Amino acid sequence: MLSIVQDVVAKVETAVSNVHQHIEGELSIFTFSDKKITDLIYATHVHADESFDEDSLFVIVENILKRSTQIIDKIVQGSHVHVENIEERSPRPNFSVPLCTLKSINSELSCKAPGEEIAHKTTLAILNKLSIYSWEAKAVLALAAFAFEFGDFWLIAQLYQSDQLARQLAVLKRVPVLLKPSELQKRRQAVLELSNLIQISTRVIAIFDEFEKLSAYDHKDIPGLSTALDHMPVDVYWAILTITACATKLTILISDEPDKPHDLAPYAQKISFILNQLNMQLTVCRRQLAEAEAYRRIKKLWRTPTEIMEIFKALIFTKDNVRPLIDGSTNRTVNIEVLRRKNVFMFFSGLDITDDDIAILKPVYDTTKREKSYTIVWIPIVEQWTDELKKKYEILTSKMPWFSVQLFSPIAGIRFIKEEWQFKGKPRLVVANPQGKVENHDAFHLIRVWGLKAFPFGREAEERLHREVHWIGPLVSGIHPSIGDWVKEEKYIFFYGGKDNDLIQQFTRRATALANDSFIKDSNIKIELFCVGKTAKGGEDHGILGQFWSGIESLFFTKSHKDADPVTQEIHKLLSYKNESGWAVLSKGSAVVTAGHGSAILKVVDDFQQWKEVIKVKGFEVAFKEYYQTKVIYTIRHCCRVDVPTVAGKAPETLKCPECPRTMETYISYKCCHIDGPLNAHH
Repeated sequence: MLSIVQDVVAKVETAVSNVHQHIEGELSIFTFSDKKITDLIYATHVHADESFDEDSLFVIVENILKRSTQIIDKIVQGSHVHVENIEERSPRPNFSVPLCTLKSINSELSCKAPGEEIAHKTTLAILNKLSIYSWEAKAVLALAAFAFEFGDFWLIAQLYQSDQLARQLAVLKRVPVLLKPSELQKRRQAVLELSNLIQISTRVIAIFDEFEKLSAYDHKDIPGLSTALDHMPVDVYWAILTITACATKLTILISDEPDKPHDLAPYAQKISFILNQLNMQLTVCRRQLAEAEAYRRIKKLWRTPTEIMEIFKALIFTKDNVRPLIDGSTNRTVNIEVLRRKNVFMFFSGLDITDDDIAILKPVYDTTKREKSYTIVWIPIVEQWTDELKKKYEILTSKMPWFSVQLFSPIAGIRFIKEEWQFKGKPRLVVANPQGKVENHDAFHLIRVWGLKAFPFGREAEERLHREVHWIGPLVSGIHPSIGDWVKEEKYIFFYGGKDNDLIQQFTRRATALANDSFIKDSNIKIELFCVGKTAKGGEDHGILGQFWSGIESLFFTKSHKDADPVTQEIHKLLSYKNESGWAVLSKGSAVVTAGHGSAILKVVDDFQQWKEVIKVKGFEVAFKEYYQTKVIYTIRHCCRVDVPTVAGKAPETLKCPECPRTMETYISYKCCHIDGPLNAHH
């Protein structure tokens, strides 16, 4: 066994020797890339001995350095700090200090000449001696070896005027050289800079321990941890290099050449940068862990009947940060108790919601004022708050008469909301009853289409409206004042539109001719036309167009997980025509007769003479639909493509083709409308 270890050590020493030769003539070590450092230091690493208790050693070292810093403050700056004020931790019982290892490292640190290259070689030599330890343990052992001398020096400095043994040891340690008042005055700033750099290095190594503790958790819960652990070897290198530079600085400060050049600034700048990076990574990892733990806790809560206010509190706030709600009707804060025993409509959204989104909920709010057992709460989802976003929040809350959450930090249950309720940025209304049972994971689509007809937006209302055949009316009645009258009078209405203006113009002429045909007039069949999204001058009204297709998409999401009944199929079919050259829907009042590609419906209109006699027997509605389904649909074939915005809701895994029995192929589409978002060079 001994020969194997000796062979491994010999190979490592050879590798380090090769590294030394490679460094000769190189640029400053501070220009080295992380990859270059990784390549160099991995030659020194054999394996990680997990049995060594580096935590106990670090506790001792930290206590030594805290006491040493206190002595420095007292002697160098003259401040009076009581030793008793320092809170010390204790190592584990029976911890055995690896004394010989510390002395061996200390011999590498002692009396080295200043210079980056020497510091680099010393660091590699230390790593070589610590080849069997974990990366965290390497850093702790190097710091312990330094503290071994540093703490001893300042202990003697504190005692040497009052203790005879300390006085003699002080001479050997050259303590009086530094503490002579005239010399101390000259070296004061350098001592304080050294002390500060040691404290920063200690904090860096303490964070290594934090990451090691986090590694005991499931890494899936803390995705940011892998990055930190992967980078730890490089950070350990810089920590030990800084310790090496500090040891050299101490040697210079107690020498006869205290002004010998050895600038700690580059080391301080580098290790401070690393400390900032580690702190940011640690913050992210802790947040991710908190989110994961909150996710499991909240998931369990929602599965168990619990008072809604308690669940809401756990979903939004951390235990020590429960905040009052803002009552939009009075602009005052109210206790979260107002939610107790209520049916709560939780309105989730980003800060990019429109006035139309808010207007959709106004009638619902008016109803909750009468129906006291219901209430609305807006929960803004913002990953990173800024002053600008806070101002935007205030503007939005001024427009909302219902309750709003005021919490300028990520909400506790953000992961749950994203994963379980599929929140992807667009407005979502989750309906929960007083026992905390979710009645609807997203009622916003129901409200957009049906309004108060869907109140109180639970499963029962959703199932009832799923069977509703009169669905086109609610979508279009607010678009134009005449449409509401046409719907009430049960007139036949052609709604149509598309990308091809020529096709739209053809349809307008021929459908108008059909409506004015003497046979149609004599049969008392009343037909109206409405071109969706077109102005009187032929331009596009994007507001109306957006409102129409948003409604169709909302209908799609309310029905996409239901059985493919005729109504659902018509909605799927219509959505598949959204980006086509033309589309058309024929309705009778609010009930859809059929929907089709613009050219297919135009073909039925053109062939009126071939099917008009059927009207006498079966009526206009059946005659039109039969001719479309038996004569036209199979002669004019178009690929069916359904574009669904993934942010709008949970899209179905599979979707039946609305025009044939096949399952539609699945594609991923990317779309940019060049509006409503910041430019990002990475996307």
